[in-house]
Amino acid sequence: MSQTNGDRPMTGGNPHGAAARPGMGPGARGPFGGSGPGPFGRGPGGGHGGFGAPVEKAKNFRGSLKRIVQYLRPRRFVLLSVFLMAILSTVFSIAGPKIMGKAITKLGEGLVAKMMHVPGAKVDFDYIGHIVLIMIGLYAVSATFSFVQQYIMASVAQKTVYDMRNDVSAKLARLPLRYFDSRTHGEILSRVTNDIDTVATTLQQSLTQLITSACTLLGVLVMMLSISPLMTVIAAVTLPLSILATMNIAKASQKHFAAQQKSLGQLNGHVEEMYTGHKIVKAFGREAQSIATFDEVNGQLYNAAWKAQFISGVIMPVMGFINNVGYVLVSVVGGILVTKRRLQLGDITAFIQYSRQFTMPIVQTANIANVLQSTVAAAERVFELLDEPEETPDSAAAKVIPFPKGEVRLENVKFGYKEGVTVIDDLNIDVKQGDTIAIVGPTGAGKTTMVNLLMRFYDVGAGRITVDGVDIRDLKRGDLRTMFGMVLQDTWLFNGTIRDNIAYGRQGATDEDVVWAAKAAHADHFIRTLPDGYKTVLNEEGTNISQGQRQLLTIARAILADPPILILDEATSSVDTRTEAYIQKAMIELMKRRTSFVIAHRLSTIRNADLILVMNNGRIIEQGNHRDLLAKGGFYADLYNSQFAGANLENAAI
Repeated sequence: MSQTNGDRPMTGGNPHGAAARPGMGPGARGPFGGSGPGPFGRGPGGGHGGFGAPVEKAKNFRGSLKRIVQYLRPRRFVLLSVFLMAILSTVFSIAGPKIMGKAITKLGEGLVAKMMHVPGAKVDFDYIGHIVLIMIGLYAVSATFSFVQQYIMASVAQKTVYDMRNDVSAKLARLPLRYFDSRTHGEILSRVTNDIDTVATTLQQSLTQLITSACTLLGVLVMMLSISPLMTVIAAVTLPLSILATMNIAKASQKHFAAQQKSLGQLNGHVEEMYTGHKIVKAFGREAQSIATFDEVNGQLYNAAWKAQFISGVIMPVMGFINNVGYVLVSVVGGILVTKRRLQLGDITAFIQYSRQFTMPIVQTANIANVLQSTVAAAERVFELLDEPEETPDSAAAKVIPFPKGEVRLENVKFGYKEGVTVIDDLNIDVKQGDTIAIVGPTGAGKTTMVNLLMRFYDVGAGRITVDGVDIRDLKRGDLRTMFGMVLQDTWLFNGTIRDNIAYGRQGATDEDVVWAAKAAHADHFIRTLPDGYKTVLNEEGTNISQGQRQLLTIARAILADPPILILDEATSSVDTRTEAYIQKAMIELMKRRTSFVIAHRLSTIRNADLILVMNNGRIIEQGNHRDLLAKGGFYADLYNSQFAGANLENAAI
């Protein structure tokens, strides 16, 4: 099997899989990124915004958070060790200023005694040196605990996300084609990559930072109270002012961050469209209009980003001013208490350091709360994917066709992509082994839908389809699809060598097998003209070779698969007339003794078919061979003549 297709787009849009549109989801990035630093976090656009950045909130925060915890549950004991390491690291770090205060007190006492000419007065440098060694030890131990904490948490975060990615990968393999048909590539990729990366980053960084901030806040508060309850109250007075100022500024900047995100999405979308359609823009001379549109959107982005960053950037100076006011008050009151001998000099210096540390954990905690909102929203998008209904499981007592012949029957088949909208109605076909069945009709008649049903990408709504007398719903999907080889109008090649792309048709194919298939598809000659021959590496979409050459490779892949049933959906539409003639000869040999379904718009390709089915509105309205159908002068004759003689275009409109 090479690829799939349908009468309608298989993914609903955005063929390049980019999520570069407004509302891309947490962490989504386009050509211009959008993850610049904000005032407190990673900034808007990266999924970890600061105070001013708009935060995407989860629909069910508690439920989604509970599911994240379930992923962490198998590592709960390791997480406990992370918490312990964070607490110990913080405790050893917080103890430093107060111990250093003792050294400052001793230094001050010695200097004052010398200034007052006290007999034998001196600075006790031995004591101070001892304190310095203790401080170095404390900070070294704190750093060690912090290092171990980060090391363990990195392992926990990556293993958790590893499990989540495995679940998503397995889920994607079990989802029906209907799911992919109804969503863009970009939306699915955003959930699988950006959203999971957002969860990983939060587990790695924000979770440990939250623990550290909480421990620091509590520890600093305890140390401040142990030094002076009065000065603690004075220091705490500035806290509501900081919070109030921050909230008001953040509220003012949020609308500008929202405008920035909207403009960024528009700019990314415009760049993506102009890049992917570069040749069309050049061909129609629309460069000036493209540049004008870019300049307009870029100007909007500049204005919104400038205002957002400026207003949010005011937060730190304002907080610095408020904190400095608190610092002055603490210093004045502390100085008075020292002169009254109610505090020692070292205590006041330690308290000032603690007061400096007091507000930052609060700011960090508030920012992490925003990050958690975005993270849970991102995780919720992943869980929505994991909760999608899966395709019907294979029967436990699945039947096996050991040597498939390729006899196919469609009996009273009815199907619609949406409930109440019928695409195929009461379809009956009886195909014998080795028959070549051509299916023609206008766009939307149900031709490719029938292929989707044969391959069981969709299950029939009513009736049944059998292969060699066995209902395909009684076969395992994998076993059924190995009976089919497909060559579609839309080629699919992956990043790899030409040899690997052809060998994709059959596991364990040798180089000789690959060359044989390429020769049968008349691809060997052009492959050998390439600098690296069969070792030529194709890019993700195979755009470093021509469309016709890509089609030849997919035909070679189907030839190598050697299936009992072939599906050819306008397989030669992208090659020139001469190459088409060669391929037709190869196809005639390939289709001998094989059942073949040929879907065609170019009716010249199916004149030798054993049976031609003419479909319209999901029904077979005519059937017979080419000569008989032309003689009838009906719908098929109108289609055929419209291509070669321009006759009756209205009735044969495609």
